[in-house]
Amino acid sequence: MNPLFKCARGLLPALLLILPAAISARAAELPGESIYRLPVTLVDQDGREFRLGDRRGGPQLVSMFYTSCQYACPLIIETLKKTQRALRSTNSSPPQVLLVSLDPERDTPARLKQVYAERKLDSSSWTLARTDPANVRKLAAVLDIQYRVLANHDINHSTALVLLDADGRMVARTDKIGDVDPGFVAAVRQVLVSRTIQKGSR
Repeated sequence: MNPLFKCARGLLPALLLILPAAISARAAELPGESIYRLPVTLVDQDGREFRLGDRRGGPQLVSMFYTSCQYACPLIIETLKKTQRALRSTNSSPPQVLLVSLDPERDTPARLKQVYAERKLDSSSWTLARTDPANVRKLAAVLDIQYRVLANHDINHSTALVLLDADGRMVARTDKIGDVDPGFVAAVRQVLVSRTIQKGSR
């Protein structure tokens, strides 16, 4: 065996351990089940590019939608609004909301911004975003959201609201839309209260 090849093969396990840390020390600190480990880049309604992992640091409510949806998606938005309102008694900031488009071809930043204004979304806590089709598939798989693009460009999709903790771990989910899910609201409140206590103890 070529000595150089033997040496390289011997170094491979060490390189596999070193390279992820070299690529992103921050990502290496993430829990193994964090969705922030996905190397997904998105663009928001203002045309700003960000990585999914940039959302780290606070609780998030995450779902997927598309702007030309006439039925389920408006209900997803309204349910998220109602969920935020149900948490007003909590002595902490409302959870951030991230909605990622299932239709990146048509949901340009300009279109997302239009819907943002039409729905009167709170700029302090809401983000609408798009990414490329491959990343849409990755996110949908991780969030367990099924979807299928039809011949007329409508999209059949399941509905889910997912609660992430500050490190991107999925803590709770609900498939109920149209009204708040008391169990889901309780889970969000618990995460917010725990987050407040942690901050106060530092």
